[in-house]
Amino acid sequence: MGDFVNLEIDSESGVATIRIERPPMNAISMQLTAELNDIAGQLAEDQGIGAVVVWGGPKIFAAGADIKEFPALQNKEEAVEFSMKLHNALLALENLPQITISAVNGYALGGGCELAMATDFRFAGENAVFGQPEVLLGILPGAGGTQRLMRLIGITKAKEINYSGRQVNAEEALEIGLVSAVYPDDDCYPQALEAAKEYAKGPKSLQHIKKVMMDGLALPLEDAIKLEAEAFGDCFETDDRLIGVQSFLDHGPGRATFTRK
Repeated sequence: MGDFVNLEIDSESGVATIRIERPPMNAISMQLTAELNDIAGQLAEDQGIGAVVVWGGPKIFAAGADIKEFPALQNKEEAVEFSMKLHNALLALENLPQITISAVNGYALGGGCELAMATDFRFAGENAVFGQPEVLLGILPGAGGTQRLMRLIGITKAKEINYSGRQVNAEEALEIGLVSAVYPDDDCYPQALEAAKEYAKGPKSLQHIKKVMMDGLALPLEDAIKLEAEAFGDCFETDDRLIGVQSFLDHGPGRATFTRK
């Protein structure tokens, strides 16, 4: 349990919630970043967890980095170090073996939007607002906003959002593929939990699928295909492959009870 980031675990369902709690705006400070990094490290080793939800509470997800910490950055080297601490925490989250979902209520701006983009999926409340407004401060996104956004929605739209610093409402976010679904605000987190519970029931191969897709993005197609073939082979060394195939033969598709082993 940290001062600003808490971990709630439901052992029965295999779902964990990373709860951001730094009122009033959940500004992402260096301490919050360190706590997030620590929790991601803890989850990476927890084989009892199959899915993770990131939630900032019912009013706000995270309104960005803590701008009050910026004046302390005296030179380029310190600014780069600051940025890399943010990057490392979000990479730790992004690289979790579990399926991850951000449940976004209210603002997800700057570092908050970057935090949401580091998860596999984003569910938005109907009043959620996304954006990368750093250009309005004379800087640029320092935690992946120039890179993840274009990978999610395409380079042209990502350029427009980053160049302008404008805000994107939930409806537009759904249209451009930044979020997977939009719900009434009160339903956003419960819907994310329900989806997470379904993913947590999935087989070990879900983790292989996630890793192959993420790693394959940076590879030429021929190399990525080889990566997929290796992971396909790995699945044949799992208990879940035996369970899934036998269940299909006995009962048809979609009825297996997996162990994530």
